[in-house]
Amino acid sequence: MTTEPRRRVLLVDDEEAITSTLGPYLERAGFEVVIASDGEAGLARHAETRPDIVVSDVLMPGIDGRQLVRRLRRAETWTPVILLTQVDEASERAAALDEGADDYLGKPFLPSELVSRIRAVLRRTTGGRPLSAADLLASDGLELDRPGRRARIDGRPVELTPKAVALLDYLMAHPDEIHTREHLLSALWGFEFAVTTRAVDHRVAELRRVLGDDPQRPRWIETVPGAGYRFCGAVVRA
Repeated sequence: MTTEPRRRVLLVDDEEAITSTLGPYLERAGFEVVIASDGEAGLARHAETRPDIVVSDVLMPGIDGRQLVRRLRRAETWTPVILLTQVDEASERAAALDEGADDYLGKPFLPSELVSRIRAVLRRTTGGRPLSAADLLASDGLELDRPGRRARIDGRPVELTPKAVALLDYLMAHPDEIHTREHLLSALWGFEFAVTTRAVDHRVAELRRVLGDDPQRPRWIETVPGAGYRFCGAVVRA
């Protein structure tokens, strides 16, 4: 009987307190862990070890997490990346996702949440260039021009508010995953805004209204009772 090889995680953080606790936790969760103390070391370790996924802090001296993502993507390297930060600014998160990061997790977080995020990202990115790196995403007649922040249905433009486009972008780039309202709020709004999770519900309602998506028989956005939302349509790079 053969056992499946452990997936390799490259953990990049300049805080030894983080790597010394997260590293063993990820090992216990079944991953092989490689550690780098900053972005420059992270790039070197990436070239040496070819990890399955990178988990990197954003705020580091020298090459920070966003620069690390940019360097990898410019080199046509599509290793998935999850960024960690203590800065809850929506603009920072949006910029990082635009530049090719696959997910974003704000500090402090539960190690179990990071493990869930790693497994989810690995599931959807195995086998090539991830959806988060595509400029155009499509699902059953719905198209999203990510750089242009425009959506179309059967070639017809639809009018959405910027926050609704950002939410649609995130859901389409992370299909078939359940996202809690709290996670979506953190990822797209940031806790610096005086808003509640109802803001997510309002934007979902906007998307459904404009896209003509019936919540009882959804083509795209499904409500998961007691959990959150999921993009249930099949997504392809167009």
